[in-house]
Amino acid sequence: MEEKSSVAKWEGKVSTTVTKASADEIWPLFIDFFNFHNWFPNMSTCYGVHGVNGEVGGIRYCAGFSLPTEDGSAEQNCSWSKERLVAVDRNKMSMSYEMVDCNVGFKSYLSTLKKYQDGLDQTAKKMEDSFVQKKAVQ
Repeated sequence: MEEKSSVAKWEGKVSTTVTKASADEIWPLFIDFFNFHNWFPNMSTCYGVHGVNGEVGGIRYCAGFSLPTEDGSAEQNCSWSKERLVAVDRNKMSMSYEMVDCNVGFKSYLSTLKKYQDGLDQTAKKMEDSFVQKKAVQ
């Protein structure tokens, strides 16, 4: 008898309607994978450590964002991660990346950012970011 294994996962997504620019105008910011810190305000540094910027296989190092400590104290540690670009579809304005190393406890984080089509509207101005993460075992 075949046994199915099920791994508990956290999943989520957010979307926004872009009002001051078209998706075509903001796509270059997202595909500039090694320079995330230029437009993400809580990221103090981001740079390439392997591969070509915006190409599958490229790895970036990001640091400067902070997550609260487990004990809830006011002290916060500088968080960092190394992330690999795993898929890019320039025509559909979609990209996916995974965390390959970090100090925040994620073990299988995968994020997808894409232009969101709403019905038949081909000039969509919506962007969606979704993620999948194995639940942490305590």
